[in-house]
Amino acid sequence: MSLGSYGRPRMTQELDELGIHVGQRPVARIMRDNGILVLRSRRFKRTTDSNHTFNIAPNLLRQDFTASAPNQKW
Repeated sequence: MSLGSYGRPRMTQELDELGIHVGQRPVARIMRDNGILVLRSRRFKRTTDSNHTFNIAPNLLRQDFTASAPNQKW
């Protein structure tokens, strides 16, 4: 089961195993002419690492954003 992931190299290899000897260029042209596209899936990439040992800045405001005068809470 390929799930649409057969491109020209893998398709050429499969054809070769079946006894049909053809190059990758003709396979690519035939696939393109017949509208056969490779469905590529992206791998999951984790962008946030919460389990780290870096210094974490203290929460000095504690969600209290009210100030008695301008330029107090920077």
